[in-house]
Amino acid sequence: MFKDIQTIMSPASIAVVGATNRPGSVGLAVFRNILEAGFRGVLYPVNPRARSVRSVKAYPSLQEIPDEVDLAVIIVPAEIVDEILEQAALKGVRGAIVITAGFKEVGGRGVELEERLKEVVNKYGIRLVGPNCLGIINNSEEVRMNASFAPKMPKAGNIAFISQSGALCTAVLDYAEGRNIGFSKFISFGNKADVNEIDLLHYLKEDPDTDVILMYLEDISNGREFLETAREITWEARKPMLAIKSGRSPEGARAAASHTGSLAGSDTAYDAIFHQSGIQRVEGVNELFHYALAFARQPVPRGNRIAIVTNAGGPGIMATDAAIRHNLEIAPLEQETKEKLKEALPPTASIQNPVDVIGDATYERYEAAIRHILQDQNVDGAIVILSPQAMTSPLETARIVPRVVEGIDKPVLCSFMGIVDVSEGIRYLEEHGIPNYAFPEAAVRAMASMVRYGNLLRLDKRQVRRVAADRETAAHIIQERLSGEDRYFMSENEANEILQCYGFPVLKGILVRDPSEVGKAFQEIGPPVAMKISSPDIVHKLDAGGVLLKISTEEEARQAFAEILENAADFNPSARIEGVLMERMARDGVEVILGASRDPVFGPICMFGLGGTFVEAFKDVTFRLAPMWEISAEIMIRSIKAFNVLKGVRGTPPSDIDAIKDCILRLSQMVSDHPEIAEMDINPLIVYPEGEGCVVADSRILVVRENTPATLSPGTNS
Repeated sequence: MFKDIQTIMSPASIAVVGATNRPGSVGLAVFRNILEAGFRGVLYPVNPRARSVRSVKAYPSLQEIPDEVDLAVIIVPAEIVDEILEQAALKGVRGAIVITAGFKEVGGRGVELEERLKEVVNKYGIRLVGPNCLGIINNSEEVRMNASFAPKMPKAGNIAFISQSGALCTAVLDYAEGRNIGFSKFISFGNKADVNEIDLLHYLKEDPDTDVILMYLEDISNGREFLETAREITWEARKPMLAIKSGRSPEGARAAASHTGSLAGSDTAYDAIFHQSGIQRVEGVNELFHYALAFARQPVPRGNRIAIVTNAGGPGIMATDAAIRHNLEIAPLEQETKEKLKEALPPTASIQNPVDVIGDATYERYEAAIRHILQDQNVDGAIVILSPQAMTSPLETARIVPRVVEGIDKPVLCSFMGIVDVSEGIRYLEEHGIPNYAFPEAAVRAMASMVRYGNLLRLDKRQVRRVAADRETAAHIIQERLSGEDRYFMSENEANEILQCYGFPVLKGILVRDPSEVGKAFQEIGPPVAMKISSPDIVHKLDAGGVLLKISTEEEARQAFAEILENAADFNPSARIEGVLMERMARDGVEVILGASRDPVFGPICMFGLGGTFVEAFKDVTFRLAPMWEISAEIMIRSIKAFNVLKGVRGTPPSDIDAIKDCILRLSQMVSDHPEIAEMDINPLIVYPEGEGCVVADSRILVVRENTPATLSPGTNS
C-alpha cells in the first residue's frame, strides 16, 4: 500500500523542531534554507530556549503554535525524537522529516529507537521520511521548499533525484551545480522507517514537474511492489529511470543445491528487477548524469541509426567504434542527402557517415551538415563533434545547433572536446538544451542509453502467459515429500514428476531398484539408454560417478547398474539410495540450463543460460523475477553471450527458440505457484533445430517448508 506523501512534499506550513541560532548547527542550516529558498507557506521555528530564530518568532513546543501545521522537520537528539513525533501527531501534523541520525545505522540502541518511531507512525498514521537523512527539496514554483541542510538550493529542472545516502546527496548537488543541472525534486530518505523508495516513485510518477527519475539505492523494500510501480512509470508515465545500486559484490559464499542457487548472488535480484521494470543501472554519478542530461533535454530516438558530424577524423572513428560496441548503427545516408552534402562541403570533406567537415570548418559547414543529416529518413539521432581548431569558432558553431534542431524530433548530442578552449560554446549549448560531453565515447554511451529506453517503450507481449498445468497434483507431490521433513532434495525421477505436471518435455524413465528389474526396464525404454544414481543425498551425480551414458545392450545395463551403486557407496557410504534411473538416451543438441531459486526478499527468480557441466565456470546466464512477461522470456534468451550458438553457426541449423521460451514461461509459472520450491535446475535442457522442440535431460529440485533456510548444509552438494 503506497503512502500519501503529498503533505510532506507540498506542505502549506512547516514547523522546524530544533531550529536554533547557533552557528554551524543543522537546526540553523535547515531553518535558514527553508527561509531563504522562498518557501510559499508559513514557517514556524520550535525551540523552548529561543525567542526567535533568524528574526522569526519561535515557539516553545508544537502545541503552542496557534495555527495548523502540515509538516514537522525534526532535528533533536535521537533519544527524544519519538516524543516529538508523538506531540506532532497529537497536534494534527500529517507529515514529518526526521533529519536526526543515531538510529538503526549505528546498531544497538539505535535499532530500538527506530522501532519506537515506527510504533508512533503506526499508531497515529503520520507519514515520516527518515530518520538519518539530508532532507527534501521541492523546486516547484508553488512550493519552493528546501527542508534540508544542503549547502544551497539547486536550480529548478525536470530531473528528480532520490537517495538513501545523505552524504552522497551533498556531492551530487555540488556536481550538478557545476554541470548546470537543475532538479524538480531532491529527496534524501535515509533509513526508511516509514516512507520508502516505492512511495517516492509512486509520487514522482504523478509529479508534473518531473520528466526523469534518478536513484541511489542500497536496498529495495519490496521487490514485487517496486517492480510494478517502476513498470507503470516506464510504460504508462513514460519517464526514464536511472539507478546506482551499491553492493554489487556477493554477500558471501554459501552451499547451494543447484547451479542456480550458486550463481544467484546478492545482486542478482536487483539486476532482474531493473531489467524487468525498465530501469537502467549505471556505474556511478558521472554516468548517471551523462545519461540524465540526454533524457532531460532531448527527445527519445525512434531507432538506433545515428549520424556523426566531425571536424576531425580520429574523434569520428572513436565515436564510430564506440557506437558499434554499444549496438548503435551508423546510418547509411540517402543519396539525396549525400548530394546536398556534396554541394555544401568542400571536395576534401567526407560525405559518408561519419560526415567529416574537415579541420578548417566554419560554423556554416557545420550548420549545413547537421541540417541535411537530420532531414535524412535513415537517421534517428546525431552526434556533433568539435575538436578545437584555430579556424573553427566553438561559440559560433554552438549557436547554430539549437537553431538547426528546432522543430526536428530527433536527439542531438554534442562533444565539443576539451574544457578551456571550448568553454564558451559548451556554456551556450547547455543553456539552450543541448547536452555536451567532453569526449565522443561519452556522447555515444548517452545516445545508446536513450536508444535502449526507446526500445523498451516499443516492447509488446507485456503480459504473463499462463499454460495448462496440473497445479494440484504438483502441490500434493511436494507436500508428500515434505511430510516429516523441513527440506527435501528430490531425485531426478521425483523432480520429473513435478515437471510433467507443468508440461515440460521430460524423457521417459524408469526407476530400477533391483538388478532383476534391469532387463525389463531396458526392453521397455529401448536402447540407447542413460543410467543415473537416484539419491536425495547425492546432488551432483557426475561427481559421484553416478552417471553412465549410451548403454546399448542389456548386459551393459546390468554392469552399469552395479557400477553406479558401487561408485555411490564409495562416494557417500551413508547416502540413501533409491535406485538407478534408466532413461532413453537423448539425441545430441544444444545444451542450455533453466533454473530457479527463491530470494528471501524478492521471491522466485528464474535463470537461463548456456548449459552443461561448465555453467558455473562460464557464468553465461541471465535472471528474471517470476512470474514474468512473455517478452521477458524472449529477452532472456537473446541476452546471453551464447545466443549466436542458438541462432546457428558454421552450418548448424538455428535452435528451437520458441521451445526454450515455452519452457522458461512454464518454469516461471511453476515456481510462482509453489513457494516450497527453493532451488532447482534443468541442466541440460537439450534443444533441437527449429520446430523440433527440446527435452529435459536432467533435473533437480530442492523443496523446503516455509521459514526453513533454502540452502543445504556445507558438504551436502560436494
